[in-house]
Amino acid sequence: MPGLDPRWSRTRLVPDSRSGSAHEWHYLDTLDELQKLGVRPVGTILAVHGNPTWSYLWRDLVSASVRAADAGQPAWRVIAVDQLDMGFSARTGVTRPLAQRVRDLADFTDSLALDGPVVTLGHDWGGVVAFGWAVDHPDLLAGVMSLNTAAHHPAGVPIPAPLRLAGARGVLAASTVTTSAFLDTTLRLARPALDPAVLEAYRAPYGSAERRRGIGGFVADIPTDARHDSFAELQRIAAGVAELTVPALLLWGPRDPIFGDRYLDDLVDRLPHADVHRFEGAGHLIADERDYASAVLDWLCEGGTTSGTATAPDTDTDTDTSASFTPLWAALDNRRTDTDDAVIDMAVRGGGERHVSWQQLDDRVRRIAAGLASVGVQKGHRVSVLVPPGPTLTAVVYACLRMGAVVVVADAGLGVQGLSRAVRGAWPDVIIGEARGLAAARALGWPGMRISVARLPWATRRLLAVDYTLGEVVERGTGAPLPPEPAADDPAAILFTSGSTGPAKGVAYTHRQLSALRDVLAAHFGIDEETGLVTGFAPFALLGPALGTRSATPAMDVSAPRTLTARAVAAAVRASDSRIVFLSPAAILNVVATAGALDADDRTALATVRTFLSTGAPVGEALLAAAAELMPNAEPHTPYGMTECLLVTDVTLDGIRAVGGAADRGVCVGSPIGANRVLISALDADGAAVGTPRSTPGVLGEVVISAAHLKSAYDRLWLTDRISTLNTPDDGRWHRTGDVGHLDAEGRLWIEGRLPHVLTTADGPLAPVGPEQQIEGSAFVRRAALVGVGPAGLRQAVAVIETLPAVTRPGLAAPDVTGDIRERSSVPLVAVLAVPSLPTDIRHNSKIDRTRLSVWAERTLAGGRITSP
Repeated sequence: MPGLDPRWSRTRLVPDSRSGSAHEWHYLDTLDELQKLGVRPVGTILAVHGNPTWSYLWRDLVSASVRAADAGQPAWRVIAVDQLDMGFSARTGVTRPLAQRVRDLADFTDSLALDGPVVTLGHDWGGVVAFGWAVDHPDLLAGVMSLNTAAHHPAGVPIPAPLRLAGARGVLAASTVTTSAFLDTTLRLARPALDPAVLEAYRAPYGSAERRRGIGGFVADIPTDARHDSFAELQRIAAGVAELTVPALLLWGPRDPIFGDRYLDDLVDRLPHADVHRFEGAGHLIADERDYASAVLDWLCEGGTTSGTATAPDTDTDTDTSASFTPLWAALDNRRTDTDDAVIDMAVRGGGERHVSWQQLDDRVRRIAAGLASVGVQKGHRVSVLVPPGPTLTAVVYACLRMGAVVVVADAGLGVQGLSRAVRGAWPDVIIGEARGLAAARALGWPGMRISVARLPWATRRLLAVDYTLGEVVERGTGAPLPPEPAADDPAAILFTSGSTGPAKGVAYTHRQLSALRDVLAAHFGIDEETGLVTGFAPFALLGPALGTRSATPAMDVSAPRTLTARAVAAAVRASDSRIVFLSPAAILNVVATAGALDADDRTALATVRTFLSTGAPVGEALLAAAAELMPNAEPHTPYGMTECLLVTDVTLDGIRAVGGAADRGVCVGSPIGANRVLISALDADGAAVGTPRSTPGVLGEVVISAAHLKSAYDRLWLTDRISTLNTPDDGRWHRTGDVGHLDAEGRLWIEGRLPHVLTTADGPLAPVGPEQQIEGSAFVRRAALVGVGPAGLRQAVAVIETLPAVTRPGLAAPDVTGDIRERSSVPLVAVLAVPSLPTDIRHNSKIDRTRLSVWAERTLAGGRITSP
């Protein structure tokens, strides 16, 4: 059987404490192998499979644990049982409900005289059995770990459809016992598909109907409601899990049609201290789809940390009264009687403007906060906000923050699939949205109480399963008391990344961290209540009220930055009398492109701007200079940051020009802002960032940052969060950005690409941005990407370009274009390919997907059919 060493296999006759008879158990055990290595186990992992698998499920962990012990790492004994009537354990011929299976496992460990410390590990219904053992053995228990499982099923919610079908009267026996349908269907859930030899190994103990009776028994034992015999035991275990204080690790495959994120959310509520990692794209058979074994052993080696999820704090936590912390809503409190404009919305449907005063905004925030509390929203509850930037979004977000709810922000720029993945991953308690967002929530099965921003016809409201309208929430909050304020270190928000470098990740912030962002922004750019902001970049659109200054959102489709025009920016500046303009790089492109439509009044308005910021991605000198021509009295800035830390460094147009003749490759993004710190972790020959983070100039490596407003964690991505902090300095919180670059002698940061885009060539690692800048110096080139083809360590460089004028179909670039580019590039190019447009991320429309281009270039140059990348 692939991956299963026969030396691990054991059988044992175990007395049944209920009947007094004895049954033979089959199990895997590494104790003998550890003794041969001369090592003493530090503890035992007790692994329990579910239905319809067997101990073979844990083969990777068994082998990995022995290898780790042999390598000198902490030695964990692994015991993986075949539950009775399952695998190669005895067929008892007796119904074994949940309570009996928990006793069975206790009988087994008693027969071994198993001593602590023990960490349980379960999958599927084996997870419930393992939890039951854990609850019953507090003296031995050192931790709990689970792959997709459940400890509780909510009342009134049907069990998952596959289990309803398999357990239906007249179907149960045929699908689970008489035939191997249930077994085969479960094994087909694996993505990618299991190797045929692995499939046969899973099927080996279940070759006949008699051997499959335990599969049917497990399905029949699912407690669908309080009338079921196992319901009380499941309730007992669920309550016991909520009392566990030992370290916990929850590894999850979100594509599981049986144990979906609903059950993960319940477990997180019961184990709020748990480390959680969702393996995006994985499903029910996560043990065969992802390297869970390394995660388990790393977690055990580190003693169980608590950084993988953003959880609600203890409800008894007192409000932080530290003088160093001023909450985001403080400016609203201070200006609550002020009738001046706080928010101006220029994107009102049908045209026109909407002006909201500080008094109106504060009043609406208070009513929404009190109203949300009255409909059951509590401190720590997650609220997904599917509302476009504008006064309504601002009021809802500040209301949630004010009452201690955790705001979940995943913008429409992620696309339907990305947005759905983000919302389901965060598993909100409440969704507040417009009809379009609520329709998506209904169609895609998003969780949470639903609150509609607008009043809806009765039929539409029922169809979308809307619980309340925002107007009803406001009405309920009128005159109602405000909930207590949250503390500084309570969770405040989960902001999703753009998804430009993989599936969007939820970035968790506390109130203290969001307030630190506000303070850094205000101090660095000199923002006060008279400054005014025009925010054409969604993440900064919400900061105006926190900064105590008015803000205006220009007329545009916020999910498509390229829709912003120069006239729309001018109109927003004129309406708000703002002195600072925030734009994304994609928005700048179109603003510059539409500058010809500006009239004299527009240009007069833009001339009043004193600070212009392009945020979201580094911007080159030419584009920044073109924007500066439209705002001649403004100092152009292009700050460097990311969702995990929105402001890291900053550079002005003059600063970019000052280093124009430098030999450094990449885009200069300036010096760290305020007390922020930037170090570089050097790359090795394989392109891995293994160097101790340092400030040594000229070293190519991964950018490592620290700041007061740096994220607290990636939500439910413990492994990702662990990697982002691996081998970083001990002083303060640090983050590995995934960006590649170097520091110059003046401490300025130069960005040269992303870590996955580094080419591992025979001459060492090569970052793409420097050569791309050389290529973009050609009059034939609008935009370029440098990608690699060939084996690792011997990668060859290929230039993929957007041409001027644009080509109509992808293929090899014209000879004169190729010749010009090769002359400019200091890197040998094996080919120059031209495409109508380079693939970019959705949110910024500017971050080129070099990974996708590399695969496309490899296929194209290998003689494949030429398609668009």
